[in-house]
Amino acid sequence: MSVVTPPIDDLLDKTDNNRFLLAALASKRACDINSMLRGQHNRVLAVTDVDDITVALSGEDAISMAMDEIVDGDISYNHERYEDALGHRPADA
Repeated sequence: MSVVTPPIDDLLDKTDNNRFLLAALASKRACDINSMLRGQHNRVLAVTDVDDITVALSGEDAISMAMDEIVDGDISYNHERYEDALGHRPADA
């Protein structure tokens, strides 16, 4: 699987060109999407025989959905909290 849409450069722009942060944001959101859809799966008996509930309910895999949300600006991160957590804040801040 490769990221074609949205373009990887657009995704990296949303995470200060930090590919590890991009991966963390996308995987966390994809996990949230899967959890949400699995909750719906328990209520929808018609799709109990489907292996990948995310694709069955949305027509798209969770990572693609997460990447679209990141590039659209629906999912982001708090830059200051991120830098504080890593201990990368400048001395004058």
